Amino acid sequence: MLKKLFGSKEKFFKLNIDGVASPIQISNKESILQAALRDGIKFPHSCRVGGCTMCKCRLVSGDVKQLTETAYVLTKEELQQGYVLACQCMPKSDVHVEVDFDRMDDLPEHKLVTTSATITEKNALTTDIIELVVSTQDVIDFTPGQYAEISIPGKFDEPRAYSFASAGHADPKRLSFFIRAVPNGEVSNWFVSEAAIGDTLQIEAPSGDFHLRDSLAPMICIAGGSGLAPVLAILDEAIKKNVDRDAVMFFGARTEKDLYGLSRIEEIKQKWKGDFDFIPVLSEEAEDSSWQGKRGFVTEVFKEYCTPEQQIYMCGPPPMIDSAIEIAKGTGVEEKEIFFDKFLDRSAVTSKS
Repeated sequence: MLKKLFGSKEKFFKLNIDGVASPIQISNKESILQAALRDGIKFPHSCRVGGCTMCKCRLVSGDVKQLTETAYVLTKEELQQGYVLACQCMPKSDVHVEVDFDRMDDLPEHKLVTTSATITEKNALTTDIIELVVSTQDVIDFTPGQYAEISIPGKFDEPRAYSFASAGHADPKRLSFFIRAVPNGEVSNWFVSEAAIGDTLQIEAPSGDFHLRDSLAPMICIAGGSGLAPVLAILDEAIKKNVDRDAVMFFGARTEKDLYGLSRIEEIKQKWKGDFDFIPVLSEEAEDSSWQGKRGFVTEVFKEYCTPEQQIYMCGPPPMIDSAIEIAKGTGVEEKEIFFDKFLDRSAVTSKS
């Protein structure tokens, strides 16, 4: 299977992971994390672009090619102890790593699947955000809140991460994603401007640890831009599970025309068993417009509602996430009750190529 996937020039080695009974086969064209997830191992991870450090592990033996400069994200002590990022290391020999499996108690259990997909729908949501709907060759089991790595064979071979935008459809091979055209983002702009019905993609999924946790605590959800996708998926999942918790959902956008998904949010509100408040916040809406809602940065408004007993879910750009985390902790929310998916750009990670 691996030879068919990567071609005949690759080499194969053994990957030994402390706590896993038998070594697994790993190709020199895949990362330690990819190999582990493909084999069904619950390896801790989140962003998969070398920014979150959740997949850090200690290299006990072996030689690896590191795709990014880890000195930016790992401490001096960790580097001295031989820690590497599993998502950014490809083997050059047999490899043995040591992993802290205690960090993955809440990680969803799904086997990593690599499959082809065909674009079946492309719906404009705003001037720079689309909903992309695809039909996959194989079924991908995932937990709402997780994401997929998507590439365009022969055009953009380096994958980009996009969150699933729903808790699943009646057709298990139908998947949807929200994609925003990022300034200078070659792939995202291609999706928004050039991708067409019938185009073929490659999807590797699922990844990430952002998902609904069992709790009775009131929920606060914060979404920014295309970060609305996993937040809606998590709320859909809560409805499916008959969750009876009060919830407040904040949606940060620039102007009123950048708000989308409002009918779906209203549907969630109608189906929600507890109290559900929706608060859109606009940061750049013209002062003389007819907008009567909240203005400013979404985190500024969030601060007015944050209390120690809440459980927080959020997805969006790093500045929004970092600010909200600081506010939540300052309000008394325990760190273990704060869950997020930070949209990290691969270009922000220094490459060693």
